[in-house]
Amino acid sequence: MFSVLRDRSRQPNLTAILIAGAVLFLASLLGQRASLPWLGLITAGLGVAVLLARPTLGLFALVVAALAAPLEFGTGTEVKLNPVTLLIPAVAALWVLDMARQRQIRFVASSVNRPLLLFLVAGLLSLLIGRATWDPMTPVKDSFVLVQLAQWAIFAFSALAFWLTANVVKDERWLWWLVATFMLVGGGLAILQGIPGLARLTAPIMTVAFIRAPFWMLLVALVSGQLLFNRELSFAWRTFLLLALLAALVYGFVLQQEAASNWVGMAAVLGVLIWLRFPRLRWPLVIVVVILAALGLLLPGIYAFAGGDEEWVLSGGSRLTLIQRVVEVTMRNPITGLGPAAYRPYANHKPLLYLRAYWVAPLVNSHNNYVDLFAHGGILGLALFAWFSIEVARLGLRLRRRYTVGFAAGYVNGMLAAGAGSLVIMALADWILPFVYNIGFPGFQASVLVWLFLGGFVALENMPEAGK
Repeated sequence: MFSVLRDRSRQPNLTAILIAGAVLFLASLLGQRASLPWLGLITAGLGVAVLLARPTLGLFALVVAALAAPLEFGTGTEVKLNPVTLLIPAVAALWVLDMARQRQIRFVASSVNRPLLLFLVAGLLSLLIGRATWDPMTPVKDSFVLVQLAQWAIFAFSALAFWLTANVVKDERWLWWLVATFMLVGGGLAILQGIPGLARLTAPIMTVAFIRAPFWMLLVALVSGQLLFNRELSFAWRTFLLLALLAALVYGFVLQQEAASNWVGMAAVLGVLIWLRFPRLRWPLVIVVVILAALGLLLPGIYAFAGGDEEWVLSGGSRLTLIQRVVEVTMRNPITGLGPAAYRPYANHKPLLYLRAYWVAPLVNSHNNYVDLFAHGGILGLALFAWFSIEVARLGLRLRRRYTVGFAAGYVNGMLAAGAGSLVIMALADWILPFVYNIGFPGFQASVLVWLFLGGFVALENMPEAGK
Protein backbone atom coordinates (compact mmCIF):
# COMPACT_ATOMS: atom_id res chain seq x y z
CA MET A 1 0.00 0.00 0.00
CA PHE A 2 2.80 2.40 0.86
CA SER A 3 4.48 1.69 -2.46
CA VAL A 4 1.35 2.98 -4.19
CA LEU A 5 1.62 6.22 -2.26
CA ARG A 6 5.30 6.55 -3.12
CA ASP A 7 4.58 5.97 -6.79
CA ARG A 8 1.98 8.73 -6.74
CA SER A 9 4.45 11.16 -5.21
CA ARG A 10 6.60 10.77 -8.34
CA GLN A 11 3.79 11.54 -10.77
CA PRO A 12 4.13 14.50 -13.22
CA ASN A 13 3.42 17.95 -11.85
CA LEU A 14 0.35 18.33 -14.10
CA THR A 15 -1.28 15.31 -12.50
CA ALA A 16 -0.45 16.60 -9.03
CA ILE A 17 -1.98 19.99 -9.90
CA LEU A 18 -5.16 18.33 -11.20
CA ILE A 19 -5.47 16.19 -8.05
CA ALA A 20 -4.93 19.21 -5.81
CA GLY A 21 -7.50 21.20 -7.80
CA ALA A 22 -10.05 18.39 -7.54
CA VAL A 23 -9.53 18.15 -3.78
CA LEU A 24 -9.96 21.92 -3.35
CA PHE A 25 -13.09 21.89 -5.53
CA LEU A 26 -14.67 19.06 -3.55
CA ALA A 27 -13.75 20.73 -0.26
CA SER A 28 -15.39 23.95 -1.42
CA LEU A 29 -18.49 22.12 -2.65
CA LEU A 30 -18.85 20.13 0.56
CA GLY A 31 -18.37 23.28 2.62
CA GLN A 32 -21.27 24.98 0.83
CA ARG A 33 -23.55 21.93 0.83
CA ALA A 34 -22.51 20.07 3.94
CA SER A 35 -24.76 17.05 4.52
CA LEU A 36 -24.50 13.35 5.28
CA PRO A 37 -25.41 12.30 1.68
CA TRP A 38 -22.61 14.48 0.25
CA LEU A 39 -20.16 13.20 2.84
CA GLY A 40 -21.22 9.63 2.11
CA LEU A 41 -20.85 10.18 -1.64
CA ILE A 42 -17.34 11.61 -1.30
CA THR A 43 -16.32 8.87 1.14
CA ALA A 44 -17.63 6.25 -1.28
CA GLY A 45 -15.68 7.84 -4.12
CA LEU A 46 -12.47 7.82 -2.11
CA GLY A 47 -13.16 4.24 -1.13
CA VAL A 48 -13.56 3.21 -4.76
CA ALA A 49 -10.25 4.89 -5.63
CA VAL A 50 -8.46 3.09 -2.81
CA LEU A 51 -10.00 -0.29 -3.68
CA LEU A 52 -9.08 0.11 -7.34
CA ALA A 53 -5.47 0.55 -6.24
CA ARG A 54 -5.63 -2.27 -3.70
CA PRO A 55 -8.64 -4.64 -4.17
CA THR A 56 -7.41 -6.69 -1.20
CA LEU A 57 -8.45 -3.87 1.12
CA GLY A 58 -12.05 -4.62 0.17
CA LEU A 59 -11.83 -7.83 2.17
CA PHE A 60 -10.81 -5.83 5.25
CA ALA A 61 -13.78 -3.53 4.68
CA LEU A 62 -16.06 -6.59 4.53
CA VAL A 63 -14.76 -7.93 7.84
CA VAL A 64 -15.13 -4.59 9.62
CA ALA A 65 -18.56 -3.92 8.10
CA ALA A 66 -19.79 -7.39 9.12
CA LEU A 67 -18.80 -6.76 12.73
CA ALA A 68 -19.05 -3.01 13.34
CA ALA A 69 -21.47 -1.40 10.87
CA PRO A 70 -24.99 -1.92 12.33
CA LEU A 71 -26.92 -0.33 9.45
CA GLU A 72 -29.95 -1.54 7.48
CA PHE A 73 -31.48 -0.40 4.19
CA GLY A 74 -35.08 -1.05 3.16
CA THR A 75 -35.91 -2.59 -0.23
CA GLY A 76 -39.67 -2.15 -0.38
CA THR A 77 -40.13 -5.84 0.49
CA GLU A 78 -39.80 -7.86 3.70
CA VAL A 79 -36.06 -8.14 2.96
CA LYS A 80 -33.64 -5.57 4.38
CA LEU A 81 -30.05 -5.15 3.28
CA ASN A 82 -26.92 -4.11 5.17
CA PRO A 83 -23.47 -2.77 4.22
CA VAL A 84 -22.03 -6.26 3.75
CA THR A 85 -24.61 -7.20 1.12
CA LEU A 86 -23.74 -4.03 -0.80
CA LEU A 87 -19.98 -4.34 -0.37
CA ILE A 88 -19.66 -7.87 -1.73
CA PRO A 89 -20.83 -7.14 -5.30
CA ALA A 90 -19.05 -3.77 -5.20
CA VAL A 91 -15.71 -5.31 -4.20
CA ALA A 92 -16.20 -8.09 -6.77
CA ALA A 93 -16.86 -5.51 -9.50
CA LEU A 94 -13.75 -3.53 -8.53
CA TRP A 95 -11.69 -6.71 -8.55
CA VAL A 96 -12.85 -7.46 -12.11
CA LEU A 97 -12.14 -3.85 -13.14
CA ASP A 98 -8.65 -4.11 -11.67
CA MET A 99 -7.98 -7.27 -13.67
CA ALA A 100 -9.31 -5.59 -16.82
CA ARG A 101 -7.08 -2.57 -16.16
CA GLN A 102 -4.08 -4.86 -15.92
CA ARG A 103 -5.29 -6.82 -18.98
CA GLN A 104 -4.92 -10.01 -17.00
CA ILE A 105 -8.26 -11.77 -16.47
CA ARG A 106 -7.47 -14.76 -14.29
CA PHE A 107 -9.58 -16.97 -12.05
CA VAL A 108 -7.55 -19.24 -9.78
CA ALA A 109 -7.98 -22.95 -10.42
CA SER A 110 -9.21 -25.24 -7.67
CA SER A 111 -11.20 -28.45 -7.29
CA VAL A 112 -13.77 -26.57 -5.19
CA ASN A 113 -14.79 -24.17 -7.96
CA ARG A 114 -16.84 -26.55 -10.08
CA PRO A 115 -19.27 -27.81 -7.41
CA LEU A 116 -19.75 -24.30 -6.04
CA LEU A 117 -20.49 -22.87 -9.48
CA LEU A 118 -22.85 -25.74 -10.30
CA PHE A 119 -24.61 -25.18 -6.96
CA LEU A 120 -25.37 -21.59 -7.98
CA VAL A 121 -26.53 -22.65 -11.45
CA ALA A 122 -28.74 -25.34 -9.90
CA GLY A 123 -30.31 -22.67 -7.68
CA LEU A 124 -31.32 -20.63 -10.72
CA LEU A 125 -32.59 -23.77 -12.46
CA SER A 126 -34.72 -24.60 -9.42
CA LEU A 127 -36.10 -21.06 -9.41
CA LEU A 128 -37.11 -21.29 -13.09
CA ILE A 129 -38.65 -24.75 -12.75
CA GLY A 130 -40.42 -23.73 -9.57
CA ARG A 131 -41.95 -20.66 -11.21
CA ALA A 132 -42.97 -22.64 -14.31
CA THR A 133 -44.70 -25.36 -12.25
CA TRP A 134 -46.13 -23.11 -9.54
CA ASP A 135 -49.43 -24.27 -8.05
CA PRO A 136 -51.97 -21.55 -8.93
CA MET A 137 -53.89 -22.43 -5.76
CA THR A 138 -50.95 -21.15 -3.67
CA PRO A 139 -51.13 -17.34 -3.70
CA VAL A 140 -48.02 -15.14 -3.55
CA LYS A 141 -47.38 -11.41 -3.77
CA ASP A 142 -46.23 -9.85 -7.03
CA SER A 143 -42.89 -9.06 -5.37
CA PHE A 144 -42.27 -12.67 -4.37
CA VAL A 145 -39.87 -13.25 -7.25
CA LEU A 146 -37.68 -10.51 -5.74
CA VAL A 147 -37.67 -12.42 -2.47
CA GLN A 148 -36.62 -15.56 -4.35
CA LEU A 149 -33.83 -13.67 -6.08
CA ALA A 150 -32.77 -12.32 -2.67
CA GLN A 151 -32.54 -15.90 -1.40
CA TRP A 152 -30.41 -16.88 -4.39
CA ALA A 153 -28.32 -13.75 -3.79
CA ILE A 154 -27.43 -15.09 -0.34
CA PHE A 155 -26.05 -18.19 -2.08
CA ALA A 156 -24.27 -16.10 -4.72
CA PHE A 157 -22.82 -13.56 -2.26
CA SER A 158 -21.54 -16.39 -0.06
CA ALA A 159 -19.78 -17.89 -3.07
CA LEU A 160 -18.46 -14.44 -4.10
CA ALA A 161 -16.97 -13.91 -0.64
CA PHE A 162 -15.26 -17.30 -0.94
CA TRP A 163 -13.90 -16.51 -4.41
CA LEU A 164 -12.81 -13.00 -3.48
CA THR A 165 -10.43 -14.27 -0.81
CA ALA A 166 -9.31 -17.09 -3.09
CA ASN A 167 -8.43 -14.75 -5.96
CA VAL A 168 -7.46 -11.45 -4.35
CA VAL A 169 -5.15 -12.65 -1.57
CA LYS A 170 -1.81 -13.42 -3.20
CA ASP A 171 0.52 -13.32 -0.21
CA GLU A 172 0.45 -15.09 3.14
CA ARG A 173 1.08 -11.77 4.89
CA TRP A 174 -2.20 -10.35 3.55
CA LEU A 175 -4.04 -13.42 4.79
CA TRP A 176 -2.46 -12.97 8.21
CA TRP A 177 -3.48 -9.30 8.33
CA LEU A 178 -7.03 -10.24 7.31
CA VAL A 179 -7.26 -12.85 10.07
CA ALA A 180 -5.63 -10.45 12.53
CA THR A 181 -8.25 -7.80 11.67
CA PHE A 182 -11.05 -10.26 12.40
CA MET A 183 -9.47 -11.41 15.66
CA LEU A 184 -8.73 -7.86 16.81
CA VAL A 185 -12.17 -6.42 15.98
CA GLY A 186 -14.24 -9.50 16.77
CA GLY A 187 -12.17 -10.69 19.71
CA GLY A 188 -11.70 -7.18 21.07
CA LEU A 189 -15.45 -6.44 21.07
CA ALA A 190 -16.13 -9.88 22.56
CA ILE A 191 -13.76 -9.11 25.43
CA LEU A 192 -15.18 -5.62 26.00
CA GLN A 193 -18.80 -6.75 26.03
CA GLY A 194 -17.94 -9.29 28.70
CA ILE A 195 -16.61 -6.59 31.05
CA PRO A 196 -19.32 -5.18 33.38
CA GLY A 197 -20.14 -1.60 32.47
CA LEU A 198 -18.59 -1.68 29.01
CA ALA A 199 -21.25 -3.70 27.18
CA ARG A 200 -23.50 -0.65 26.79
CA LEU A 201 -20.61 1.27 25.23
CA THR A 202 -19.81 -1.38 22.62
CA ALA A 203 -23.43 -2.26 21.77
CA PRO A 204 -24.03 0.72 19.40
CA ILE A 205 -21.23 -0.34 17.04
CA MET A 206 -21.79 -4.12 17.11
CA THR A 207 -23.82 -5.82 14.38
CA VAL A 208 -26.15 -8.77 14.91
CA ALA A 209 -23.23 -11.02 13.93
CA PHE A 210 -22.37 -11.02 17.65
CA ILE A 211 -25.59 -12.86 18.50
CA ARG A 212 -25.17 -15.43 15.72
CA ALA A 213 -23.53 -18.83 16.15
CA PRO A 214 -21.24 -18.69 13.07
CA PHE A 215 -19.35 -15.69 14.47
CA TRP A 216 -18.57 -17.34 17.80
CA MET A 217 -17.70 -20.65 16.16
CA LEU A 218 -15.33 -18.90 13.71
CA LEU A 219 -13.75 -16.79 16.45
CA VAL A 220 -13.02 -19.86 18.57
CA ALA A 221 -11.69 -21.73 15.51
CA LEU A 222 -9.26 -19.05 14.34
CA VAL A 223 -8.12 -18.06 17.83
CA SER A 224 -7.65 -21.65 19.02
CA GLY A 225 -5.96 -22.62 15.76
CA GLN A 226 -3.31 -19.96 16.32
CA LEU A 227 -2.91 -20.79 20.01
CA LEU A 228 -2.47 -24.52 19.36
CA PHE A 229 -0.47 -24.57 16.13
CA ASN A 230 1.38 -21.25 15.79
CA ARG A 231 4.44 -21.31 18.03
CA GLU A 232 5.66 -18.03 16.55
CA LEU A 233 3.00 -15.94 18.33
CA SER A 234 4.33 -13.16 20.49
CA PHE A 235 3.45 -12.99 24.18
CA ALA A 236 1.13 -10.03 23.56
CA TRP A 237 -0.79 -11.83 20.82
CA ARG A 238 -1.02 -15.04 22.83
CA THR A 239 -2.38 -13.14 25.84
CA PHE A 240 -4.96 -11.31 23.74
CA LEU A 241 -6.10 -14.50 22.01
CA LEU A 242 -6.46 -16.31 25.33
CA LEU A 243 -8.68 -13.48 26.60
CA ALA A 244 -10.76 -13.60 23.40
CA LEU A 245 -11.15 -17.36 23.71
CA LEU A 246 -12.19 -17.02 27.34
CA ALA A 247 -14.75 -14.35 26.44
CA ALA A 248 -16.20 -16.59 23.73
CA LEU A 249 -16.43 -19.64 25.99
CA VAL A 250 -18.08 -17.66 28.79
CA TYR A 251 -20.59 -16.24 26.30
CA GLY A 252 -21.43 -19.62 24.77
CA PHE A 253 -21.36 -21.93 27.78
CA VAL A 254 -22.52 -19.56 30.55
CA LEU A 255 -24.23 -16.36 29.44
CA GLN A 256 -26.07 -17.88 26.45
CA GLN A 257 -26.32 -21.51 27.52
CA GLU A 258 -29.92 -21.68 26.27
CA ALA A 259 -28.73 -20.90 22.72
CA ALA A 260 -27.41 -24.38 21.95
CA SER A 261 -26.02 -23.48 18.52
CA ASN A 262 -23.35 -21.30 20.15
CA TRP A 263 -21.84 -23.86 22.49
CA VAL A 264 -22.43 -26.83 20.18
CA GLY A 265 -20.48 -25.05 17.43
CA MET A 266 -17.68 -24.13 19.84
CA ALA A 267 -17.52 -27.66 21.24
CA ALA A 268 -17.35 -29.15 17.73
CA VAL A 269 -14.51 -26.78 16.79
CA LEU A 270 -12.51 -27.48 19.94
CA GLY A 271 -13.06 -31.23 19.56
CA VAL A 272 -11.70 -31.20 16.00
CA LEU A 273 -8.71 -29.03 16.97
CA ILE A 274 -7.80 -31.27 19.91
CA TRP A 275 -8.10 -34.29 17.61
CA LEU A 276 -5.77 -32.67 15.06
CA ARG A 277 -3.25 -31.25 17.56
CA PHE A 278 -2.87 -34.20 19.94
CA PRO A 279 -2.92 -37.47 17.94
CA ARG A 280 -1.83 -39.48 20.98
CA LEU A 281 -4.99 -38.48 22.80
CA ARG A 282 -7.34 -39.69 20.07
CA TRP A 283 -7.88 -43.25 21.19
CA PRO A 284 -8.03 -42.38 24.92
CA LEU A 285 -10.67 -39.75 24.11
CA VAL A 286 -12.66 -42.22 22.02
CA ILE A 287 -12.54 -44.76 24.84
CA VAL A 288 -13.71 -42.18 27.38
CA VAL A 289 -16.61 -41.12 25.14
CA VAL A 290 -17.65 -44.75 24.57
CA ILE A 291 -17.54 -45.50 28.30
CA LEU A 292 -19.59 -42.40 29.19
CA ALA A 293 -22.14 -43.28 26.51
CA ALA A 294 -22.34 -46.91 27.70
CA LEU A 295 -22.90 -45.78 31.29
CA GLY A 296 -25.73 -43.52 30.15
CA LEU A 297 -23.97 -40.36 31.26
CA LEU A 298 -22.99 -38.66 27.98
CA LEU A 299 -26.22 -38.07 26.09
CA PRO A 300 -28.39 -37.40 29.17
CA GLY A 301 -25.76 -34.93 30.39
CA ILE A 302 -25.74 -33.06 27.10
CA TYR A 303 -29.55 -33.15 26.97
CA ALA A 304 -29.80 -31.68 30.47
CA PHE A 305 -27.22 -28.98 29.68
CA ALA A 306 -29.21 -28.04 26.57
CA GLY A 307 -32.34 -27.42 28.66
CA GLY A 308 -33.86 -30.88 29.02
CA ASP A 309 -37.55 -31.60 28.52
CA GLU A 310 -38.59 -27.97 28.88
CA GLU A 311 -36.39 -26.82 26.01
CA TRP A 312 -37.44 -29.82 23.91
CA VAL A 313 -41.12 -28.96 24.26
CA LEU A 314 -40.49 -25.28 23.52
CA SER A 315 -38.09 -25.75 20.61
CA GLY A 316 -36.98 -29.26 19.71
CA GLY A 317 -40.33 -30.95 19.16
CA SER A 318 -41.81 -28.00 17.31
CA ARG A 319 -38.82 -27.97 14.97
CA LEU A 320 -39.48 -31.57 14.02
CA THR A 321 -43.05 -30.61 13.18
CA LEU A 322 -41.82 -27.73 11.02
CA ILE A 323 -39.27 -29.96 9.29
CA GLN A 324 -41.96 -32.51 8.56
CA ARG A 325 -44.13 -29.84 6.92
CA VAL A 326 -41.25 -28.51 4.78
CA VAL A 327 -40.26 -32.00 3.61
CA GLU A 328 -43.91 -32.77 2.89
CA VAL A 329 -44.42 -29.79 0.57
CA THR A 330 -41.01 -30.25 -1.08
CA MET A 331 -42.00 -33.74 -2.24
CA ARG A 332 -43.95 -31.89 -4.93
CA ASN A 333 -40.57 -31.80 -6.73
CA PRO A 334 -37.84 -33.55 -4.72
CA ILE A 335 -35.28 -33.53 -7.56
CA THR A 336 -34.85 -29.76 -8.09
CA GLY A 337 -36.89 -28.53 -5.14
CA LEU A 338 -39.47 -25.78 -5.06
CA GLY A 339 -37.03 -22.98 -5.83
CA PRO A 340 -35.24 -20.53 -3.52
CA ALA A 341 -37.50 -19.43 -0.62
CA ALA A 342 -40.53 -21.06 -2.28
CA TYR A 343 -41.36 -23.46 0.54
CA ARG A 344 -42.68 -20.66 2.78
CA PRO A 345 -45.94 -19.98 0.82
CA TYR A 346 -46.49 -23.70 0.18
CA ALA A 347 -45.96 -24.62 3.83
CA ASN A 348 -48.15 -21.75 5.06
CA HIS A 349 -51.05 -22.80 2.86
CA LYS A 350 -52.72 -24.95 5.51
CA PRO A 351 -52.88 -24.85 9.35
CA LEU A 352 -50.25 -26.58 11.47
CA LEU A 353 -50.89 -28.54 14.67
CA TYR A 354 -48.29 -29.05 17.43
CA LEU A 355 -49.33 -30.43 20.83
CA ARG A 356 -52.18 -28.12 21.94
CA ALA A 357 -51.18 -25.29 19.61
CA TYR A 358 -53.09 -24.81 16.34
CA TRP A 359 -51.51 -22.33 13.91
CA VAL A 360 -54.16 -21.21 11.47
CA ALA A 361 -51.71 -19.12 9.43
CA PRO A 362 -48.24 -20.50 10.26
CA LEU A 363 -45.04 -18.77 9.15
CA VAL A 364 -42.94 -21.85 8.54
CA ASN A 365 -39.14 -22.02 8.80
CA SER A 366 -37.46 -25.41 9.03
CA HIS A 367 -34.65 -24.06 11.27
CA ASN A 368 -32.39 -26.59 9.56
CA ASN A 369 -29.99 -25.68 6.76
CA TYR A 370 -30.02 -29.15 5.22
CA VAL A 371 -33.81 -29.23 5.04
CA ASP A 372 -33.77 -25.70 3.64
CA LEU A 373 -31.29 -26.70 0.93
CA PHE A 374 -33.48 -29.67 0.02
CA ALA A 375 -36.51 -27.38 -0.24
CA HIS A 376 -34.65 -24.66 -2.17
CA GLY A 377 -32.83 -26.89 -4.65
CA GLY A 378 -33.96 -30.47 -4.09
CA ILE A 379 -31.72 -33.50 -4.06
CA LEU A 380 -29.65 -31.87 -6.80
CA GLY A 381 -28.83 -28.77 -4.73
CA LEU A 382 -28.15 -30.80 -1.60
CA ALA A 383 -25.83 -33.17 -3.49
CA LEU A 384 -23.87 -30.29 -5.05
CA PHE A 385 -23.42 -28.65 -1.65
CA ALA A 386 -22.20 -31.97 -0.24
CA TRP A 387 -19.72 -32.25 -3.13
CA PHE A 388 -18.45 -28.75 -2.44
CA SER A 389 -18.06 -29.52 1.29
CA ILE A 390 -16.09 -32.69 0.53
CA GLU A 391 -13.76 -30.83 -1.84
CA VAL A 392 -13.15 -28.10 0.76
CA ALA A 393 -12.33 -30.75 3.38
CA ARG A 394 -9.97 -32.57 1.00
CA LEU A 395 -8.21 -29.31 0.13
CA GLY A 396 -7.88 -28.41 3.81
CA LEU A 397 -6.32 -31.80 4.61
CA ARG A 398 -3.83 -31.43 1.73
CA LEU A 399 -2.87 -27.96 2.98
CA ARG A 400 -2.50 -29.33 6.50
CA ARG A 401 0.26 -31.66 5.30
CA ARG A 402 1.93 -28.78 3.48
CA TYR A 403 1.77 -26.10 6.18
CA THR A 404 3.06 -27.44 9.49
CA VAL A 405 4.44 -24.34 11.22
CA GLY A 406 3.58 -20.71 11.87
CA PHE A 407 0.47 -18.74 11.04
CA ALA A 408 -0.53 -20.88 8.04
CA ALA A 409 -0.57 -24.06 10.14
CA GLY A 410 -2.84 -22.40 12.70
CA TYR A 411 -5.06 -21.02 9.96
CA VAL A 412 -5.49 -24.27 8.06
CA ASN A 413 -6.24 -26.33 11.15
CA GLY A 414 -8.53 -23.62 12.52
CA MET A 415 -10.53 -23.42 9.29
CA LEU A 416 -10.76 -27.22 9.05
CA ALA A 417 -12.37 -27.09 12.49
CA ALA A 418 -14.58 -24.18 11.41
CA GLY A 419 -15.72 -26.15 8.37
CA ALA A 420 -16.63 -29.12 10.55
CA GLY A 421 -18.36 -26.84 13.05
CA SER A 422 -20.34 -25.24 10.23
CA LEU A 423 -21.65 -28.63 9.11
CA VAL A 424 -22.73 -29.34 12.69
CA ILE A 425 -24.59 -26.09 13.38
CA MET A 426 -26.31 -26.26 9.99
CA ALA A 427 -28.46 -28.99 11.54
CA LEU A 428 -29.60 -26.58 14.27
CA ALA A 429 -30.61 -23.59 12.11
CA ASP A 430 -30.03 -21.94 8.74
CA TRP A 431 -26.72 -20.55 9.99
CA ILE A 432 -24.38 -20.95 6.99
CA LEU A 433 -26.79 -20.27 4.11
CA PRO A 434 -29.50 -18.23 5.87
CA PHE A 435 -33.15 -18.51 4.88
CA VAL A 436 -34.25 -15.07 3.73
CA TYR A 437 -37.40 -15.23 5.89
CA ASN A 438 -35.59 -16.34 9.05
CA ILE A 439 -31.94 -15.52 9.83
CA GLY A 440 -31.75 -13.75 6.48
CA PHE A 441 -29.42 -10.91 5.51
CA PRO A 442 -28.90 -9.72 9.11
CA GLY A 443 -27.49 -13.14 10.02
CA PHE A 444 -25.61 -13.25 6.73
CA GLN A 445 -23.20 -10.77 8.31
CA ALA A 446 -21.95 -13.68 10.44
CA SER A 447 -22.14 -16.55 7.94
CA VAL A 448 -20.34 -14.62 5.20
CA LEU A 449 -17.22 -14.47 7.39
CA VAL A 450 -17.04 -18.27 7.37
CA TRP A 451 -17.21 -18.28 3.56
CA LEU A 452 -14.67 -15.46 3.35
CA PHE A 453 -12.07 -17.31 5.41
CA LEU A 454 -12.73 -20.70 3.82
CA GLY A 455 -11.68 -19.00 0.58
CA GLY A 456 -8.26 -18.68 2.19
CA PHE A 457 -7.76 -22.39 1.51
CA VAL A 458 -7.75 -21.71 -2.23
CA ALA A 459 -5.53 -18.67 -1.74
CA LEU A 460 -2.96 -20.79 0.12
CA GLU A 461 -3.29 -23.54 -2.48
CA ASN A 462 -2.13 -21.06 -5.11
CA MET A 463 0.86 -19.76 -3.11
CA PRO A 464 3.57 -22.27 -4.19
CA GLU A 465 6.37 -20.55 -2.26
CA ALA A 466 4.44 -19.68 0.92
CA GLY A 467 5.40 -21.61 3.99
CA LYS A 468 8.59 -23.02 2.38
